Amino acid sequence: MESPLLELGWSSYQQFTVDRWKGELYERKEDFIAEEVPVSLIYNKMPHVVMLATPTNLEEFALGFSITEGIIKNPQELLSTRVYNRSNGIEVQLTIPEDRFKYLSDKGRNLTGRTGCGLCGASTLKQAIRQPHSVNGELKVSAEDLASALTDISNHQKLNHFTGAVHAAAWVVPGQGISDIREDVGRHNALDKLIGCLLRTNKDLSSGFIIITSRASYEMVQKATWVGITLLAAISAPTGLAIRLANETGLTLIGFARDDQHVIYTHPQRLTHNNNR
Repeated sequence: MESPLLELGWSSYQQFTVDRWKGELYERKEDFIAEEVPVSLIYNKMPHVVMLATPTNLEEFALGFSITEGIIKNPQELLSTRVYNRSNGIEVQLTIPEDRFKYLSDKGRNLTGRTGCGLCGASTLKQAIRQPHSVNGELKVSAEDLASALTDISNHQKLNHFTGAVHAAAWVVPGQGISDIREDVGRHNALDKLIGCLLRTNKDLSSGFIIITSRASYEMVQKATWVGITLLAAISAPTGLAIRLANETGLTLIGFARDDQHVIYTHPQRLTHNNNR
């Protein structure tokens, strides 16, 4: 029996009747719950990885994942993308050039990625810890630009407003604020969706920076630097490996970015303060 979700495709959230207690106060009401759906990425008819993801912006996700995982070198190498609803999940069928497919087939296949998976698609240590891309650029971001975007980001998190269960990755242009945002139950998925969006719309990736509503793990830094992002700000903490990678690649890495506070871990020259420190 097929899932009722397939009437209009997979939904990003569902409604459930719940019993809610606050102290001695009780109410029975409808609650909105975020969905996580198995999404299978199939390259040239060969299954590569199954990710648990929010079923939105999947063409952007497929492009972002393909780029940041080094499967293709540029958006033009993603020759076609087709999304199919199945009874037990979603298939995204991708066509890439044969020379890129041969490289992919040598990496391994039929791998499963959990919602928080950051090294999905890698079967060896060499594949997991890929040679990072160095980044450079003259981007300057004021502390006021950062604080303003952090204040505004919740206004753009529509799905999280309903469910309280998804991460976001936002693209911010100094002086203009947040222009694009993508949400997903997985922090890596949200970042891949955003990167796919930016690449599809030909955004100048040297003109802005990214805010993520999660910790800054190694894989988040790797994905950002892979496409030339020069500043990444995380609402939560970075890991030690993320800091070392950011320092090596030239990325400005900021953690604990909340309201009017933040911690700069690497390459502080891109963030300017009124006191010029």
